Amino acid sequence: MENKEFFAALTDLVREKGISEEAFIETLANALASAYKKQYDGGAEITVSLDAEKGTIDFKAARYIVEEVVDKDKEISLEEAQEIDANAEVGGVIERTFVPKDFGRIAAQTAKQVIMQKLHETERDNTFSAFSDKEGELMEGVIRKIDERNVYVELGDKKTEGIMPTQDRVAGERYVVGERIKVFVKRVKNSGRNSQIVVSRSAAGLVRKLFEEQVPEIKQGIVEIKEIAREAGHRTKIAIVSNDARVDAVGACVGNRGARVNAVVEELGGEKIDIILWNEDPLAFIYKALSPAVVLSVTAKGEKSAMAVVPDEKLSLAIGRDGQNARLAARLTGWKIDVKSASSPEAAEVLAEMEREEAEAQALAEENAEEVVE
Repeated sequence: MENKEFFAALTDLVREKGISEEAFIETLANALASAYKKQYDGGAEITVSLDAEKGTIDFKAARYIVEEVVDKDKEISLEEAQEIDANAEVGGVIERTFVPKDFGRIAAQTAKQVIMQKLHETERDNTFSAFSDKEGELMEGVIRKIDERNVYVELGDKKTEGIMPTQDRVAGERYVVGERIKVFVKRVKNSGRNSQIVVSRSAAGLVRKLFEEQVPEIKQGIVEIKEIAREAGHRTKIAIVSNDARVDAVGACVGNRGARVNAVVEELGGEKIDIILWNEDPLAFIYKALSPAVVLSVTAKGEKSAMAVVPDEKLSLAIGRDGQNARLAARLTGWKIDVKSASSPEAAEVLAEMEREEAEAQALAEENAEEVVE
């Protein structure tokens, strides 16, 4: 059955929308067969073949050749089959080509459904392709919608939608429709039915990318971010190291008069940021990680477990509100940290031992100095 106008329109559509014509025709053929069977022929085995070059659509009904017909929609007797094909045998198949009743309506409805399905699939695949390399990146977008579950952010020039679930929002941050916002692309997922771009304002990766944006030395690899521990909306600790002895890592991140770190703090709505100099010695690293508190000593107490001693008046600062400072320091270093005041029995013993060691070291140094003089 010729239908050249149908195929001409089809060719224009797939070209305009960027759909694979071959995949589209295959899907459409299966859909036409399914639609016909559903509406007009509940039992017959229907196949549809489309030839775009010839502009033809052929409906075929298959019937099995049997000795005794039970279901005339699916079966045909050997005698009747041989009238169509003299070589027909029991067990074989006879196909007849036919034009279905009300073909135009079936074709139009089915084509519309398949077109919408393919457009959706193409849009999904294009979205995934365009954003698959954006995972882990910082992007700017516009808030388009807010509901109880998600904030919907329009991303990039193609106006693709990213979703920010509740757990990726920052407590205390206000999200306003129409507002421009920077987000961290947390995950790009192709689920089969929908490509989903999950964005975040609470991820530690957002802080990393904001520092990369503000500090050229990080982009260039001169200064390296080793670890980040964050409680979004409250405090972040970021551990850095310089790969060039001539470059002060902390100074680079702070910037002239604090300009660089202040730009990050402003973007995060005033979130406190502690910039910590990373040290490969875990105990020395813990000293720094408990900043802004002053630490008197750090002692290893077991596997990845340490006790930090601080002045009595600095204990609350070292632990932080609700234990936040100590908790972030532990996450940053990967060690369990037990913070003790200098007057506590455990700490007093450690400090006394330190004093004895220092006294012995001082005495040895004085003795060596006397020997040199003599």
